[in-house]
Amino acid sequence: MGSLIDELQRREAAARAEAERLRGQIARLAERLAGVEEQLSRLVIAREVVDEVLDGAAAEVSPASGQPEVAVPLASGHSPVIGVLAVPPWRAGLEVSVLPQGYRDLLGVAEDAGRPLRAAQIAAAAGLSTDRGKVETLRARLKRLVERGWLAEEAGRGCSGCPRGTATVRGNR
Repeated sequence: MGSLIDELQRREAAARAEAERLRGQIARLAERLAGVEEQLSRLVIAREVVDEVLDGAAAEVSPASGQPEVAVPLASGHSPVIGVLAVPPWRAGLEVSVLPQGYRDLLGVAEDAGRPLRAAQIAAAAGLSTDRGKVETLRARLKRLVERGWLAEEAGRGCSGCPRGTATVRGNR
């Protein structure tokens, strides 16, 4: 009868060792999964920004003064991208109508608010997704508007286009 008990104890010890090995493997896989998910999130954001840039470059926008249109030949099967800025630099007299509709909508939301807004607030007010990745893409668009002079930052009061400051609309609406 002793050998039966010994055999059960041996099998129990083997099962415990296997369970512990599997727990360790799960922990390592969970760590790897977290890293890959973070990388995936960054890649999704990057792709969305690139899609946005390419969509904006293909939009029919007249070039800013002094900037010629340039056709860029691409690989076979791709349409050429016209070398114009989707968001031209703001200057006095330039109408908001030169911007793609998505950018005009963002300026409208910022103007209608009448106060500085953060990117997530603009997303909600525009009826866009407030998921982290979508808000980061929106923040890139708002930064572009700030860099090109269509939005002006107000330092120290939140953000609609940058990590610091808020934005107010410039230009003719």
